[in-house]
Amino acid sequence: MLELIKAGGWLMLPILLCSVISLAIIVERFWTLQSKRVTPPGLVLRAWKMAREQRLNEKALETLRDGSPLGRILAAGLMNMRHEREIMKEAIEDTGRHVVHELQKYLNTLGTIASITPLLGLLGTVIGMIKVFTVITTRGVGDAGVLAGGISEALITTAAGLSVAIPSLMFYRYFIGRVDELVVTMEQEALKMVEVFKGQREQERRPRS
Repeated sequence: MLELIKAGGWLMLPILLCSVISLAIIVERFWTLQSKRVTPPGLVLRAWKMAREQRLNEKALETLRDGSPLGRILAAGLMNMRHEREIMKEAIEDTGRHVVHELQKYLNTLGTIASITPLLGLLGTVIGMIKVFTVITTRGVGDAGVLAGGISEALITTAAGLSVAIPSLMFYRYFIGRVDELVVTMEQEALKMVEVFKGQREQERRPRS
């Protein structure tokens, strides 16, 4: 492995750095974007029970807010529970935009790595071929060892760049789809909470016959 890195030339260093960063992002996003961490099941029901039992104080809201991204969205709505439906929904949507931005954290970096590593490999290919043609120009085609070194440098950097870019692009697309799926789930849960609380208030306001 070390011999391949040496044979690939100095451009192997940024390619290897990209591979380390890509792997770190992939592991971190897999851990962060788990459903149980982003959208814990039964969170709306727990919030409704706390409100019904009048336990929805500042400490409970802070615990809900710090527990998960969905909890942050629900807490934003619950803080405006006494206002009109539209105000409550606006607070949820505003917080939701910040939450989505956090869920997409590092994904731009992963997408950039997927884009630039093939270019780094291509640059290595060009440099390797320049060395080959320089040797041919100065020494002719008799020095097979130098020619082989230039060609191997060209091929190794190309292969290394593609080896980093392909999985990076795959996981970038996967995480983008994963974030979209989690956003839809959070929207559904937040709307469910709005309907539960506002429906309950409308029933309480309705005059008894």
